[in-house]
Amino acid sequence: MVFQLRTYQIKPNLMDEWLDLFHGAVVPLHEKYGLPVRTAWVDRETNTFTWVRELTGEGSAEEQEARYRATDERAEVIGDRPAAFIDSMVVREVESAFPAPDQPAGK
Repeated sequence: MVFQLRTYQIKPNLMDEWLDLFHGAVVPLHEKYGLPVRTAWVDRETNTFTWVRELTGEGSAEEQEARYRATDERAEVIGDRPAAFIDSMVVREVESAFPAPDQPAGK
């Protein structure tokens, strides 16, 4: 499984609007195209938005991202709107470390 930890610096006073776009458009389209969102957090004090998505399709992360970005639906529903909210972003591929591979959750 491939996961991406994505950290965005959101422009001042735009977090709530960003969250509306994220929940209303980004999450559903990611789910539809095999990039499900697994969790997300907000640090309002620093205008930081952090989320994790899983890449469940065939090919590398770059190939899956390119296929998603090339869809007509993404262009119509989301387009370039995230740029209005995001000052900067850092994307890292990460792997799950909890629960331990040999231990079920909650033990």
